[in-house]
Amino acid sequence: MSNNISIEEITIDEIHDRYRKGSLTAESLVRAYIERIEALDRAGPKLNSVITVNPEAVEEARALDREFAATKKFHGPLHGIPVVVKDQVETKGVMTTFGSIAEDGYMPKRDASVIVQLKASGGIVLAKTNLPDFATSWFGFSSKGGETKNPYALDRDCGGSSSGTAAAVSANLGTVGIGEDTGGSIRVPASFTNLVGVRVTPGLISRTGMSPLVVFQDTAGPMARTVKDAAILLDAMVGYDAEDEYTTAYLIAGHKGSYTDNLDKNALQGARIGIVKNAFGSDDDQESAAVNKVVRAAIKEMESAGATTVEVTIPDLMEHILETSLYLTHSRHDINKFLGARPNLPVRSLEEIKAQNKYHPVLDLLEEIFKAPKDPHEDPDYFRKLAARDIFQRLVVKLVADNKLDALCFPCVQVFPPTKETVRSGKTNTLTFPTNTLIASQTWMPSICLPAGFTAEGIPVGLELVVLPYHEPDLFRLGYAFEQKTKKRRAPKLSLSS
Repeated sequence: MSNNISIEEITIDEIHDRYRKGSLTAESLVRAYIERIEALDRAGPKLNSVITVNPEAVEEARALDREFAATKKFHGPLHGIPVVVKDQVETKGVMTTFGSIAEDGYMPKRDASVIVQLKASGGIVLAKTNLPDFATSWFGFSSKGGETKNPYALDRDCGGSSSGTAAAVSANLGTVGIGEDTGGSIRVPASFTNLVGVRVTPGLISRTGMSPLVVFQDTAGPMARTVKDAAILLDAMVGYDAEDEYTTAYLIAGHKGSYTDNLDKNALQGARIGIVKNAFGSDDDQESAAVNKVVRAAIKEMESAGATTVEVTIPDLMEHILETSLYLTHSRHDINKFLGARPNLPVRSLEEIKAQNKYHPVLDLLEEIFKAPKDPHEDPDYFRKLAARDIFQRLVVKLVADNKLDALCFPCVQVFPPTKETVRSGKTNTLTFPTNTLIASQTWMPSICLPAGFTAEGIPVGLELVVLPYHEPDLFRLGYAFEQKTKKRRAPKLSLSS
């Protein structure tokens, strides 16, 4: 690494402390990460998490160093922090492909709103990260970027669709990362790679300049190695944007101050946590049993920290999830509207992409989206399914209220990260994968994935907490207390010869 700089597991606070002491510069940190990307992503184990390194990252870091030298003040709360960004987010001057080979070479003319905010806070876009084509999979298979490996088990998947961001942050190829979550695309890969991943109430973060999947369900979000780093990054992402009408949610939430203000290591004392029994996989299944063992042990640690746990059941859970799923109703329309609004894109419709066969062959959800209605209103069940979401949300919120709960808790995913081979062969696919992340997504409730521990095989397992809409501070309050009690984050063991 550059000048023997140790960057593994370094936090935002540690970086800023070293900047102030003069023992580290933003330029040297960026160079160290770029060297690590070359050593671990391009060579060695070849994680394949990064599509493009920002060619201006070093110069942007230099400019921040000059500013700090002159003023002795940070540009903002993310001053000099290298951030890896899912290639679903348009970034001016950096190729943005949405994971699709059909959009290879696309150079956005402007930054997405969240990138504007990131830069205003002093953050540096270090690199754009891999994802399945248009974020249409739970797994890291991309026609543009290829397959992204899990840093903890190179033969296994790292989860999707924020696959590259997850692998890069977990392997210490960047300080923090931006992912996107429609049905679980932040939390599934966070679970598989021992990270903190946050899904906020949709609309707290602008989606302007971010390719959609289900427009009213989409949200960007932070991915980090610690709860505090996720909170600091989220501070720089939320806000009202006149170009995205859904960000009226930010005004409704009325959050003031920093999310770090809510970090309380004692927050589990007296908390009531609802353990959703029917979100656990069967103990008769070897993989589900191993996941359940890790999560149940983590729940015991919650109890030892002073939490009261209450077993609850969401009635007819799978029926509600199926009834409120709108991928096959909305996604074709939403993606096409986004592509059609960009004259300088190489390909401007899903129909062209299908006709040219420019997509990854294992993307079963994308195959179904190709056949979906051009307009959601063509689906005779559309309005019934849309109304069913309000019913589902009321059901879950009432469960929280009736049991006087602070949060609901369950495994993020019921099984292990699949092997790459089972995904390639079609034995594991997106449409039938047993993830619990859809519960929060399809009730428009915020949630956080937290490292819960590892199986006997060394596979990471994530635990999910879900709170009421607009109650993001509770995620950080409880999540931080859990993190400080359990300390389950550990770096993957990677070598140059992997």
